[in-house]
Amino acid sequence: MFNGKNILITGGTGSFGKKYTKILLAKYKPNKIIIFSRDELKQYEMAQEFTDNCMRYFIGDVRDALRLKKAMNGVNYVIHAAALKHVPIAEYNPMECIKTNINGAQNVIDAALENHVEKVIALSTDKAANPVNLYGATKLASDKLFVAANNLVGIQDTQFSVVRYGNVVGSRGSVVPFFKRLINNGATKLPITDIKMTRFFITLNDGVNFVLKNFHRMQGGEIFIPKIPSMKIVDMANTIAPNLPHDIIGIRPGEKLHEIMCPADDSHLTLEFDDHYVIEPTIQFTGKRNFTKNKLGEVGIKVQQGFEYNSNNNTIWLTQENLQRMININD
Repeated sequence: MFNGKNILITGGTGSFGKKYTKILLAKYKPNKIIIFSRDELKQYEMAQEFTDNCMRYFIGDVRDALRLKKAMNGVNYVIHAAALKHVPIAEYNPMECIKTNINGAQNVIDAALENHVEKVIALSTDKAANPVNLYGATKLASDKLFVAANNLVGIQDTQFSVVRYGNVVGSRGSVVPFFKRLINNGATKLPITDIKMTRFFITLNDGVNFVLKNFHRMQGGEIFIPKIPSMKIVDMANTIAPNLPHDIIGIRPGEKLHEIMCPADDSHLTLEFDDHYVIEPTIQFTGKRNFTKNKLGEVGIKVQQGFEYNSNNNTIWLTQENLQRMININD
């Protein structure tokens, strides 16, 4: 699917973009991989690591609609990974988060439509489901924009879908490198917000491969959600530093005790597949789409009314041994 194609990744110098690029280069022979991001140092460093002839590096911000439109000229597929993601920082700087996560999302949509891009997948987060923080609210708005964009395509074939998942083990800003940095700096105890707190976890490899597969599955308008394990944050701390005591510091601004990926209010729209869920669009599109059977022929079934997929009622739990294996892989 990606052989000979032009692929653009917004926020491409982040953890996801770099891993996505690495896997694309290993598995396929793309014509171009365009890394679109605003940090020239990260672009310079990534260009030293990824030197293949197909690589292109575009300095630009998703807030800049004209730059996005130029960068997407001739592009077949777009992965929209650019976002402001830090929950407490977003609480203190709400308009900056809105400019990037909402206005930037609309700019990506407009640029894709103008350039007749074939498929666009936007990355989302569990924090977009029943959001209580500004970051989650902006990503919910972004999700709605990408779903509704399927009504703007007219006679062209552009498709827009969303992938939603939880914390990425080892990504910048996540809890694992944060704990490890504290330990390396000689911390005598680890800060824990609440001993009951749980989170969904996924590896970068699994996240990238899930997105790649959904380019094959998508019809446009779906929100794809992988079945991934949960873990208590206190158990994660015990895995990383079994001999360090904990300091219970309380929930930070905008944090939840548990995260949700499939809200109960969307249960009438939720389909369960073998390894993932799909939330169907609540709005209707021109042309009938049957989301119970995707483009790979996989068949989903409706979940029960009131079903909620959250990190506390998950049936899959991450063991300390599996977490350690994940950390070793990322290292």
